[in-house]
Amino acid sequence: MTRRGFLATTVAALGLGVTRGTAAERFEITRSEAEWRAMLSDLEYRVMREEGTERAFTSPLNDEKRAGTFLCKGCDLPLYASETKFDSGTGWPSFYQALPNAVETKPDRKLFITRTECHCRRCGSHLGHIFDDGPPPTGKRHCINGVSLTFRPA
Repeated sequence: MTRRGFLATTVAALGLGVTRGTAAERFEITRSEAEWRAMLSDLEYRVMREEGTERAFTSPLNDEKRAGTFLCKGCDLPLYASETKFDSGTGWPSFYQALPNAVETKPDRKLFITRTECHCRRCGSHLGHIFDDGPPPTGKRHCINGVSLTFRPA
């Protein structure tokens, strides 16, 4: 197991996450906690609203290879084009670039290092993290929880 795999598995197993709090008020689409809970499964809520992580290799979207667009499960905003998806070997859908004006980022200091968390810019749903070990042309790896996404074939 790689160090990245070990850390990812540990984080997922511990269910580390923090509630989004009042920051949701600044997003274009807002819902009450009850509305979010009614529309999301327990796992989706933990990941998207409490910044949790799904277990590696559990999302069918990790193996999605068709042409199309990956959308935010919380608000249907197009986030990633299938052309930017690649197999990172981490067990989560990975992309080297988001669509323009799709995601926002913030520092995530929950572990021993500072990571870059990414979320949907329209509803604030937690998507995953961005790392600097991706392929060209960006060198970035958007490591995204599959439960935060839906897929629309082209």
